[in-house]
Amino acid sequence: MSIVEPGSAGSKLFERVKDILVRPAPTWDQIDVEPASIGGLYRGYVVPLAAIPVVCGVIGMLVFGIGAFGVTIRPSPVWLIVQGLVQYVLSLGMVYVLALIIDGLAPNFGGTKDRLQAFKVAAYAMTASWVAGVFSLLPALALVGLLGALYSLYLLYLGLPKLMKTPTERAGTYFAVVLVVAIVIGIVISVVSASVMTLSGAMRMAGPGQISGTVDLPGQGSVNLGELEAASRRAEAAAKQLQSGNAAPATDPEVLKAYLPASVGGFTRGDVSAASGGAGGMQGSSAEADYAKGDARMQLEVTDLGAAAAIAGIAGAFDVKSSKDTATGYEKVGKVDGRMTQESYDRESKHGEYSVLVGDRFMVQASGDGVSVDDLKAAVGAVGIGRLESLAKAN
Repeated sequence: MSIVEPGSAGSKLFERVKDILVRPAPTWDQIDVEPASIGGLYRGYVVPLAAIPVVCGVIGMLVFGIGAFGVTIRPSPVWLIVQGLVQYVLSLGMVYVLALIIDGLAPNFGGTKDRLQAFKVAAYAMTASWVAGVFSLLPALALVGLLGALYSLYLLYLGLPKLMKTPTERAGTYFAVVLVVAIVIGIVISVVSASVMTLSGAMRMAGPGQISGTVDLPGQGSVNLGELEAASRRAEAAAKQLQSGNAAPATDPEVLKAYLPASVGGFTRGDVSAASGGAGGMQGSSAEADYAKGDARMQLEVTDLGAAAAIAGIAGAFDVKSSKDTATGYEKVGKVDGRMTQESYDRESKHGEYSVLVGDRFMVQASGDGVSVDDLKAAVGAVGIGRLESLAKAN
């Protein structure tokens, strides 16, 4: 049994926190081989530690208020608690998202694809950042918490190649790529949390059941207040389910396999796989298939975000748009037909990715080499977006 599995003593949790902070290298060796489960790590480690910066931050603002330039504002306790809940749910979900990214990138750098090991890395590397959240009790010392974030990067640097079995010569590049993604995830959490805090006052003014309208976020898009309110309620319900360990199960991966077409646009399906990840409070499932047409290769994947879908719902309320053009290709993010969509393509290498968030529950993604953007879009469309949306509503 893992040292932090449910039912273990609180002293064991303290011991693990101390060891990963004081003697990280040998502790990563122990973590690498010890049995664990994603659900157990959530309940026994992530849930209590991720609450430290949130709880301390709320208490600090309740006692000392929010001050700047000699002016101090003491927000409503209810308002602070709601914002803390949003931040907490986002941070819980983002640990899983980061684990998915670590797992997905591992083969590209000679590592081993292992969802549980990736989750261990994401969870334990965050320890220093969470513990340093205690400084949020005194707003004047909040910046000291940045030292914890920096130490968490060091923990990530040590644990990433060890648990994901990345060759030494490629470990640095792997870390750098994951670091960029981690920074982006942190920005998403900050933007969503800050936006909710800014908008919540306007929501209360609208009165119960009357929240509506759109607020523009200069240079970033807009946010639909009605969608945000509904998504926040779903996030609150998801948080309660996570804490109780009674979150609704993810879709059976065998069901998801049925959404992968036998062929699309001349591409013939090859290997098909399906799996479910996690247990207890946080679950997810996915099915993926490889397709080939001559030398062209494509992969199509359908993922059920499970409890993390509540986070996707909050993100979906923000109509964020961005685009970037390069010498050989482009990247863009935005809503297409009301669904969050990401698209990237390199004309030189003919490598591209296209993904769509369906029903704030399922992520459908196509990626490939030697393909066109139309090939990728056709593959995503062949999954049956309408059927997936119906499935999302039924669950």
